[in-house]
Amino acid sequence: MASLALPGTVSKTCRGSRYAAGNSIIRCNVAEPLKFSKENGRPGIPLQVNGDTSFTNFLNANQLRRFQVPHAQNDTRLRIFSGTANPALPQEIACYMGLELGKIMIKHFADGEIYVQLQESVRGCDVYLVQPTCPPANENLMELLIMIDACRRASAKNITAVIPYFGYARADRKTQGRESIAAKLVANLITEAGADRVLACDLHSGQSMGYFDIPVDHVHGQPVILDYLASKTICSDDLVVVSPDVGGVARARAFAKKLSDAPLAIVDKRRHGHNVAEVMNLIGDVRGKVAVMVDDMIDTAGTIAKGAALLHQEGAREVYACTTHAVFSPPAIERLSSGLFQEVIITNTIPVAEQNYFPQLTILSVANLLGETIWRVHDDCAGGFEPYSSLGID
Repeated sequence: MASLALPGTVSKTCRGSRYAAGNSIIRCNVAEPLKFSKENGRPGIPLQVNGDTSFTNFLNANQLRRFQVPHAQNDTRLRIFSGTANPALPQEIACYMGLELGKIMIKHFADGEIYVQLQESVRGCDVYLVQPTCPPANENLMELLIMIDACRRASAKNITAVIPYFGYARADRKTQGRESIAAKLVANLITEAGADRVLACDLHSGQSMGYFDIPVDHVHGQPVILDYLASKTICSDDLVVVSPDVGGVARARAFAKKLSDAPLAIVDKRRHGHNVAEVMNLIGDVRGKVAVMVDDMIDTAGTIAKGAALLHQEGAREVYACTTHAVFSPPAIERLSSGLFQEVIITNTIPVAEQNYFPQLTILSVANLLGETIWRVHDDCAGGFEPYSSLGID
């Protein structure tokens, strides 16, 4: 898989290797590291934002170099189209794959109705539609459904809905009487619209894959975040991975295993309502350690902020927040930038408005990960690639 690095940085191999700076060592067991580069993104979209003004020096269009990979040669049957929810990410994916984005017209009528027309033929093609159902969730979901319908009526051979962030994933079970299971409803809508396959990134829970009656490729964002953490000078003996709630223990345990098999701590949380959390207790030892809190998403940041406050009370030296999806509903930015976190590490599955940047924020790109996954799905994992499991794909 192609490996890219930011200009001026040293590329490091992460296949069971060690990163050392004096006595500080951290080991990452990711089979294939992912590197990030300004050259692998859309001009004007910084891949990292952590207070360094150098990241705001955008590339000119003529400086953008397309990365040619062996798959792209003479492959006219693979087409990638972008919705309007997160246009920068599909552009990065297309650049990584050495392809052009497909031409599509999406517009809104005065009454809010969505109109979609493909501007090129997709007859007999494998079509990949990249559209997260992030806020505004209903509008973006409807746009995805209409895009799928347009491709089906244009005689596309296979239609894959690439959903970096799957909205309504939290409504995946009944916790009280007379509740809907909206995740199943949305899965039915995508299937009935005409999708043949779904490629999703870090679903809220694994059972959501079972709601679809079509194949689902579940990609985890862990390799991207792990590779970034492994490049930092954190002593492995000082590291502890923390789950912000009991439901995320499996995710945190898998994360800890790939970070030098770090110890695990759990925050016991009692929730009294939607987006309202009350931290009760901490299971595990964090005194004098660097705590890495792992979750699939940050919405209002109530859970993770209260968890970080508890970790500081219990003697944690530093607290890092690592999550794939940055929903960032108010007042998330105020909570995350309040000084509780040394760094907040997210990915670009959901676009983050520039006004929501804050000094502790770091944004990593999942474009390489999704691009490589699309190639493997398209090629049926041909070409001598390592198994899906090496990238954390189910």
